[in-house]
This record gives sequence, C-alpha cells and structure tokens, in this order.
Amino acid sequence: MDPIHQFAIEPIFTFGHGFAFTNSAFFMLLAVVLTALLMIASTSSRAVVPGRWQALAETFYEFVAGTVRGSAGVEGMRFMPFVFSVFMFVLMCNMLGLIPGFFSVTSHIIVTFALAALVIGVVIIYGFYKNGMHFLHLFTPSGVPGWLMPLLVAIEIISFASRPISLSVRLFANMLAGHIALKIFASFIIALASGGFLVALLSPLPFLLVIALVALETLVAVLQAYVFATLTCIYLNDALHPGH
Repeated sequence: MDPIHQFAIEPIFTFGHGFAFTNSAFFMLLAVVLTALLMIASTSSRAVVPGRWQALAETFYEFVAGTVRGSAGVEGMRFMPFVFSVFMFVLMCNMLGLIPGFFSVTSHIIVTFALAALVIGVVIIYGFYKNGMHFLHLFTPSGVPGWLMPLLVAIEIISFASRPISLSVRLFANMLAGHIALKIFASFIIALASGGFLVALLSPLPFLLVIALVALETLVAVLQAYVFATLTCIYLNDALHPGH
C-alpha cells in the first residue's frame, strides 16, 4: 500500500455546506479528551504518597515546569498552563499516531503550523501588552553602529517571521518521515512472508527493524514534544524580556 495513504484526511461525517468532521479532527479531539482524563483521574486523589498515575502526572508537570523556569525564568511560570497544554497535546498526538491504524495528526503541516502560529501569536500579543512599543527593541540589537542597524533590523525581522515556519516544519518533518519509514519496512514483512519459504526466512529481518524503528519513533515523539515546548518557552522569554 502507498505509504502516503496513511496521511489522507477523510471525512467521518459531513454537515451543512462543505463542512465535515474528519479523521484529523477526531484524533485531535481524542488527544484533548485523553489528556484531560489522564490529568483529572491522576490528580483526583491528591495522595501524599502518589500512585503510579499520579506520579506520572506529577512527573509531566515538574518536567514542563523545569523547562519553563530554565528557558523563561521564574516570571515565565505565568505561561505554565499554556506551555503544559501545548506539550501534552503534541505528545499525545505523537503517541496516538504510533498506534497501528490510528491517524498521525502532527504529520500534517497545517496542524503543526497552526500550533506554531498560536505560539507566535501569544508572544506578539503579550509582548505588546506587557512592554508596549518597547517590544520592538527585540528587533534592534544594542551596541550596533547606526549605519549597520537597518541591515540587522531586517535580519531580525526575517528571523522572527521564520520562527513559526521552522517550529512547524521541524515537528511535521520528523513525524512524517518516521511514519513513512515504518510503513515501508512493515510492507517488506508482508512481501517477504508471501514470497515462498526461502524468502520468508528473511522476513524476521525487517520485523526486527520495525521494532527498532518503533522504539526510535517513540523516542522521537517524546523528544519533539519537548523541543516544541522548549522553543515555545524561549520565544515567550522574548515577550517577557525584549531586547535582552
């Protein structure tokens, strides 16, 4: 089967004129629901000695909190709910995409770009809200000769404008490439197993490779959620301290 077919967006049901509830929307909704259920169920008891699920929820929280404090400082903790929500959503979508037969939401550039645009939008809105026009100092490096300033301002503006592109493409490309590789090597197993006795003897080789790829993709899924959250914190730090 075509390895690209797994990324096809298909309507589950349609309503109105041209509106449809797609498999992509379903798995995004599923990621939100599962994350909410995980957090609510894990923290409902609030035991002094946490159980497995409460310990897992607290680990996620402390991990993201440490990332926020390390990248945006103590003042950045006001964005903790936002960063935690983004991290858990990306992580859950990545992990759901690894389940056979499920849909990989983060393998679509439109989804990752929407998340990146949301992050940059928060940075711009809060940057102007907190700092006013001083936020524009983000594009004017200090200690630069006046004759060189126009060039550096243009470079800084282009760099800032490219952030949502790089943030979205990094996540999209990693997830897309991993799922294509898994699909291709999984198809080798079926092809070899149906190719006669001698050929079938070779089928364990791609099977073992698929197991290794699944382990690698699980690591990549977690790592990409962490990278997305870390870069979000770094960008939010610019809204808190422009020009620093």
